[in-house]
Amino acid sequence: MRQKWVIVTLMLVAGIATAQEELELAKLNLEKLLETKRLISQEQKDWRLGRELLADRASVLEKDLAALKAKTALTTNETAALDLKFAELRAQSEQLNAAVARMREAVSGLETRLPQLLARTPDPVRERVKPLVQRLPQNPADTKTSMPERFQNVIGILNEIGKANGEITVSTEIRTLGDGRPTEVKTLYIGMGQAYYVSAKGEAGIGRPSATNGWEWLPANELATRVTDAMQIMQNKATARFVPLPVKIQ
Repeated sequence: MRQKWVIVTLMLVAGIATAQEELELAKLNLEKLLETKRLISQEQKDWRLGRELLADRASVLEKDLAALKAKTALTTNETAALDLKFAELRAQSEQLNAAVARMREAVSGLETRLPQLLARTPDPVRERVKPLVQRLPQNPADTKTSMPERFQNVIGILNEIGKANGEITVSTEIRTLGDGRPTEVKTLYIGMGQAYYVSAKGEAGIGRPSATNGWEWLPANELATRVTDAMQIMQNKATARFVPLPVKIQ
């Protein structure tokens, strides 16, 4: 009887031990299960957070891409506008260069012909334009004088000549008369095409521009009184009236 009791007791002890082992195993499996669920939950949380971050990043990138496209389009438009502006500037530059070339050619031609024109200009006019004439280049094809300055000089000279051509002026000059001695005379210029002089001794003459050698002066003493009268009228020393003087149109 005692032996049976011992066997039963041993069996109960063995059963309890087995149950404890199974309980420990179940507890361990439960802990693993809970840890696995916790890890899965954390992974899901991290994944959702990562997805949100990726979505935000994607949104920022889409905005950046849209801004870049807009900027690219604007840059393209600006580039096209600049290309058009550059084309216009190039065309204007070519036109300006052509105009400057034409002006240079015209100014050079005028500078070349001015000496001949100045030779036919009355002495008072030549004295007025002398400062400008001195600025003219000796060789228009090889000069360091700027084109604006050359153009200004030529225009200044032509303006003075044009002005003198429409005026009647009286000037005092030194002229060699019939006795071969330099004598002071009063000269009446009618524009640039006709002139008359008279000396204090009553010697008079007519002057006309020559095609080759400045002005030609011919004696005409019979005109002394009329020339003197015309000069006095021009200087407001006599009442205005008609004074006939010979004119030769060339």
